Amino acid sequence: MQKLVAQLPSPHRFLIALVSLFIAVLLLLPSEQASASRNTATDTLDVGKRYSVALALPEEAPEEQQSIIIPELDDALVELPAAALGLRWTTLEVQSGDILSTLFRKANVSQQTMQQILDIGKSTRTLTRLFPGEKLEFGFDEQGELQALHYAIDRLKTLQIARVDNGRFEATEVKKPVEQRQQFAQADIRSSFWNAGLQAGLSEGQIMLLAGIFGWDIDFALDLRAGDRFSVLINADYVEGEYIGTGHIVAAEFSNQGQVYQAVRHSDGHYYKPDGQSMRQAFLRAPVSFQYVSSNFNPRRLHPVLGTVRAHNGTDYVAPVGTPIMAAGDGRVTHSAYNGVNGHYVFIQHANNIVTKYLHLSKREVKSGDRVRQGQTIGRLGATGRVTGAHLHYEFLLDGVHRNPRTVKLPQATPLSGNERSVFQQRAKGLLAQLQQQQQGQLAQQITSDQQTATNE
Repeated sequence: MQKLVAQLPSPHRFLIALVSLFIAVLLLLPSEQASASRNTATDTLDVGKRYSVALALPEEAPEEQQSIIIPELDDALVELPAAALGLRWTTLEVQSGDILSTLFRKANVSQQTMQQILDIGKSTRTLTRLFPGEKLEFGFDEQGELQALHYAIDRLKTLQIARVDNGRFEATEVKKPVEQRQQFAQADIRSSFWNAGLQAGLSEGQIMLLAGIFGWDIDFALDLRAGDRFSVLINADYVEGEYIGTGHIVAAEFSNQGQVYQAVRHSDGHYYKPDGQSMRQAFLRAPVSFQYVSSNFNPRRLHPVLGTVRAHNGTDYVAPVGTPIMAAGDGRVTHSAYNGVNGHYVFIQHANNIVTKYLHLSKREVKSGDRVRQGQTIGRLGATGRVTGAHLHYEFLLDGVHRNPRTVKLPQATPLSGNERSVFQQRAKGLLAQLQQQQQGQLAQQITSDQQTATNE
């Protein structure tokens, strides 16, 4: 070959040398696909910062370090193979009308591969329930074969699917670590409990939770007064420095008309008094989230329709039509029916010879003979029967005698006992001490602020 080239004229030999040099340069340059593979890993995997992962490792790192470590909530570690690095990633956002097969087709992934992934089992079936705006991230190797698939199930969990050595796929659910931060809030009630809660920085969910904690002791429609106050300790959840939702109230104090109530959250999710007695009672004081009370228990009330003096043996709670009506306590439904006076109504028989009645419902959601639990929805507020407007008429009977549901002494739920009670009391003591310390600190800040304001004036 060299002899043949040597026999060629000088211009031809020069042209051959130039072409050879050009080909050599092309061979040394990285391909576009390889370049994309190296760059795309850090450019696309980090979409929305959903993954707390190290997306690239130095090329000189030893083989045993070529993995991605992802911390989970339980401090367990999930290791992804080094093959997941250097993939070419394509992100597809779910559009209205898209189904899983459509998305795989758009990503140029075969339906056979899709079925392989779905055949993994229950963990991947969530891919068949996608919603517009969600994203699937496909990771391909240099041959265009799917090697990985990532799907953010929610703000905490990501489904990661990876091809393993034998060609099949495996799925892992990765959770981001959650950080809990303790927060303190307090407020004096001036105009309304709701406004005071918002001014204290509580979310709507936290305000409702606080009302639920003390709702067995305080009637939030009728008992609150200007000057009442509350304070709370909250364990708020953060992921990657971002607040992710309503935190648990771990300790709370409510001062109502000079009476102080305290509550601490136990590991069972319920709230107890410092001595271990349950904040819950066997019956809800009010079986509906109401706007106001239109008529109280009154043995000699003037009937608004008939115009005669007739006993009003219950309490009327006004709220929008369709508001859920809850069973005041555990029991058995003895009546679920309709008549022209009561409208749709439900009667429940409870232990200790107690009966509760719920009248004028727009809809009944239980049948006679059903067993119900406290707080279970049994119907919807309405205006059926002989009424002048939409409301719930609620009655409470003890041994067949009507009692005022707002003032009758209600039996307590089961208290903590034994070692569980001792452990709780010790923990409650510490949390309430923290609550008091925060209250004093905020009071000192307020006094200092008032003094500075007075000096400036």
